[in-house]
Amino acid sequence: MSHRRYGLSLLALFLLLLGTMVYSLFVGAVRLSGAELWALLVSWVHSGQNLSAPVDPTTITILFSIRLPRILLALSVGAALSVSGTAFQGFFKNILADPYVIGASSGAALGAAIAMVLNLPPLGPVSSASLFAFVGALGATVLAFAISRASGDPPPAAALLLAGTALSALFSSLLSLVLVARDKDLHRVYYWLLGGLGGTTWVELVYTIPLMVGGCTLVFLAARPLDLLVQGDDVAQALGLNVKRARLVVALGASMAAAAAVSSAGIIGFVGLVAPHMVRLLIGPSHGRLLPAAALGGAVLVLLADLIARTAAAPMELPIGIVTSLIGAPFFIYLLVKRGRNLGGQ
Repeated sequence: MSHRRYGLSLLALFLLLLGTMVYSLFVGAVRLSGAELWALLVSWVHSGQNLSAPVDPTTITILFSIRLPRILLALSVGAALSVSGTAFQGFFKNILADPYVIGASSGAALGAAIAMVLNLPPLGPVSSASLFAFVGALGATVLAFAISRASGDPPPAAALLLAGTALSALFSSLLSLVLVARDKDLHRVYYWLLGGLGGTTWVELVYTIPLMVGGCTLVFLAARPLDLLVQGDDVAQALGLNVKRARLVVALGASMAAAAAVSSAGIIGFVGLVAPHMVRLLIGPSHGRLLPAAALGGAVLVLLADLIARTAAAPMELPIGIVTSLIGAPFFIYLLVKRGRNLGGQ
């Protein structure tokens, strides 16, 4: 793809994202009109002056305390999950990999459930469920690496994948045990597991967005090494890449981004699988170009899914994980069927 086409593709994704953001400000359980938003804009421009049509305080609350923080979280979570999924797909040389492939989701779920059933107090402005989910997600990733190192250092991708699968099964069993023992908290934990962006505050964004940005930055810095890792460890080493360090940077960045996203929004499935692959069809496989486009694509996908979750059954709000699964599951089946021919021939 030429530089011009690539630039136009990024511009199209950005404009789609911007349009979705603006539309999301208008719609919801309470619909706002263009006149109300215009009045708010005029009040900013003429701050401190007497206006003939003062802005309704309810409008200000809806926009700045509810919708705008939610939109920013949706963008951050979508970009973080998509970048993480793209990184793990390159890491494992498999486009069917996602951000939860080595146990981040099951570790986060177990951590959040423990915090909820024990009614642990928040740590300052951060809820105990978010904190324990973040620790659980990162802990599962670190444990998967520690176990897989028995097969080599750096550990083979297959060993890491198997370790993550085993840990996911273990943490899921422990989660079931916790819920059986404390069934009165079942509904609260189950709703968290389905994912959601409701109740987002500015204070929470201050703590979670930097973690997602930090994780994504590490992955962006490893874009060139990711291109070499896809060629195989022997080729990467022959070209002068420190494979151990490159894998560590990619895994740390991808895991941090995914852990922060899960801790702030619950388990939102298929975003890290669908968005990178759709963008890859448009942009190509080079990670230097793919990662920025994947971040934009993931942000658009989560924002659209949240828009559907807020409006499809208004005033009731659907968990966003249901919407992304309804979109992602058929797409995953399509990928599996398409790749099945190649897998069967091996």
